[in-house]
Amino acid sequence: MSIEKEIYVLLTDTGTVLTKIIRSFTKDPLNHASLAFDSDLREVYSFGRKNPNNPFFGGFVREDVTSTFFGESMCALYRCTVSPVVYDNLRNQVQHFEQNQDLYSYNLVGMLGVVFNIEWERKHSYFCSQFVATMFQRSGMILIDKSPLLVTPGDLQHTPTLELVYHGYLNSYVGCQTSIAAASSFRTA
Repeated sequence: MSIEKEIYVLLTDTGTVLTKIIRSFTKDPLNHASLAFDSDLREVYSFGRKNPNNPFFGGFVREDVTSTFFGESMCALYRCTVSPVVYDNLRNQVQHFEQNQDLYSYNLVGMLGVVFNIEWERKHSYFCSQFVATMFQRSGMILIDKSPLLVTPGDLQHTPTLELVYHGYLNSYVGCQTSIAAASSFRTA
């Protein structure tokens, strides 16, 4: 008997200029997508800024959602139950990205393709929602019946496979999780 695992998709609005530009096209309030392996968001991955202060240098990143970059971000956290095989495939892919992160860059051209409904694939380049959709697809689970090259964070928000866990300020959720963990350890001590 195999025990199913949980994976999380985090959608955020960081309020950056790029996010505002994306919102003007998508009309979606949350325009950044990330993949998380835990509900307390200690292990979150995406394609975005390698340096929060430089919007022109992007690629594969492990995100720290407690950083000032995410500050007052609004978010929606979704949970997805997956088989152990899909979970292991996702883990292996992330490990590959981590070990080869210098190969990868942000797919700005591909993101522009979404606006014109054109699939612009660039080798070793992803935008955030393309990354999340591709990861699931390569792991054997299709989140949405659409090419990953055209998936927006808004599309992920409306995926029936994903169950909404939280919607609100990211710092409130992360702080709440930390408080719960601290209270649990206090009670057991």
